[in-house]
Amino acid sequence: MTSTAPSPRGLGALAAVFACCCAFAVPAAAAPDAAAAEKLAKASGCTKCHAADKSKKGPSYQKTAAKFRGKSDAEEKLITHLTTSPRVKFPDGTEEEHDTVDTKDAAQIRNLVQWILAQ
Repeated sequence: MTSTAPSPRGLGALAAVFACCCAFAVPAAAAPDAAAAEKLAKASGCTKCHAADKSKKGPSYQKTAAKFRGKSDAEEKLITHLTTSPRVKFPDGTEEEHDTVDTKDAAQIRNLVQWILAQ
């Protein structure tokens, strides 16, 4: 009587093939469009208080990205921040209403947020 069950070695090869197929079946997340994000940030006045690599009146985008790194709700929190005009407090103790981004296009806003988080 011969066995019809695959050998352990055959199962390993089958698992490797399956893993490769799954890896290529899921599309990679597209990188944010940096030029479009920078254009929207500038048009919205974000660059008056923020820069990619240095703090101005507000934190740098790098500092913001570090604050949210690894948090599953990072995008949604930043989208809310950029679209609702919350009060923000500065290191010198002053407060003001944060400006909203100059678009209602959800895709443009999400691209800007993804770009900030990629810093």
